[in-house]
Amino acid sequence: MKTQHILNGLASLLPLALVSAMLVSCSKKPAEIEPVVTVQTAVAQRGAIQQIIGAEAVLFPRDQAAITPKVVAPVRTFYVNRGSRVHRGELLAVLENRDLAAAEAENKGTYEQAQAAYGFATSSALPEEWQKAELDLKTAKETYDAQQKVYDSRRVLFQQGALPRKQLDESAVALIQARAQYEMAEKHLSALQSAGKQQQMKAAQGQLTSAKGKYEGAAAQLAYTDIRSPIDGVVTDRPSYPGETPPPGTPLLTIMDTSSVTARTHIPQSEAAALKPGDPATIAAPGEVRVQGKVTLVSPALDPNSTTVEVWIEAANRDGRLRPGTTVNVQMVAQTLNDAIVVPLAALLKTPEGQTTVMIVKDDRAHQVSVETGIRQGDRVQIAKGLSGGEAVIVSSAYGLPDNTKVKIAEPAPPANSSNSDSKNGNAKD
Repeated sequence: MKTQHILNGLASLLPLALVSAMLVSCSKKPAEIEPVVTVQTAVAQRGAIQQIIGAEAVLFPRDQAAITPKVVAPVRTFYVNRGSRVHRGELLAVLENRDLAAAEAENKGTYEQAQAAYGFATSSALPEEWQKAELDLKTAKETYDAQQKVYDSRRVLFQQGALPRKQLDESAVALIQARAQYEMAEKHLSALQSAGKQQQMKAAQGQLTSAKGKYEGAAAQLAYTDIRSPIDGVVTDRPSYPGETPPPGTPLLTIMDTSSVTARTHIPQSEAAALKPGDPATIAAPGEVRVQGKVTLVSPALDPNSTTVEVWIEAANRDGRLRPGTTVNVQMVAQTLNDAIVVPLAALLKTPEGQTTVMIVKDDRAHQVSVETGIRQGDRVQIAKGLSGGEAVIVSSAYGLPDNTKVKIAEPAPPANSSNSDSKNGNAKD
């Protein structure tokens, strides 16, 4: 009876053991499957890339002249209007000038009189004072000669005993006085000739110079009433009308030479360091106007207010599409590399340490590669160090991807309008 009870207990426990064995068998984990990440790639290609610096700029004309009259007078006549094309030296307007013409004529007469006086002074005979000095010299010479003869004759008579000593001495004294008078007259005439003539010439020259200066000043004032163009260009402003008197310092006419324009912009010093005169550039104006130009000036000094560098870009404007004063966009090519390794900008990654890296696909696995970048152009960047060209770099799903992860390259997405075009074609067929 006891044995039977034991057998019955074992029979009741048998299904539980089988169930437990089955549960233990089901609880065992299957072998782990390595994950595969789908990524998009692009090829690191060799090709050309440019460093382009963009900025906003304002257009200025090649040359400009705001003509302000030097005399204040009413406008007698205008010969041009706004939009008139003019040439250097062309007469544009005339101011009232009858009073200035009269003053010019008066000073011209005074100048001609001074010229005549100067000519007479340089070619006329000696002045009266000189003539008197010459006459005094001549008289003193005759007196001296006469006293010399008297002395000589009395000396002969004295030697013969026919004349007393006193008369000989008197003639000797008279001879000495006559000689002294003669010498004084000679020196006086010489002084007049050396100094007086020069002073007279200086006086005549001074009068001539003064008269000439007054005449030329009056002629210049008269000439200022003829308003002429200093440059070739187009009249862009003419605020006054005939008969009006422009306020002092106000331009009567404004002329611009727009055959070429200069776009002036300010850029950071770091960007300006890459530019130099002669670099190619493009000016983009409103209305889809694009004109090729070149950099003509990179300022050697910083603007003290903005700490930026002023840069000028010049471009031809023969058709007049670029208007001075317009705000435009300029693109300056600072550098061109024709054989650079270029990847999409989206391929670049930054490590927590700040290092630049890319993920490349090799043997269906992603590998992290440290790189050094160069110039950028839009969404493309130069790899200066780290790649040799031809590598497949990951441009999507690379962020946070561990090194040596198994990857699968996704097929390129079809063009955005391909499905639409197919449906249209299908509709057309239906």
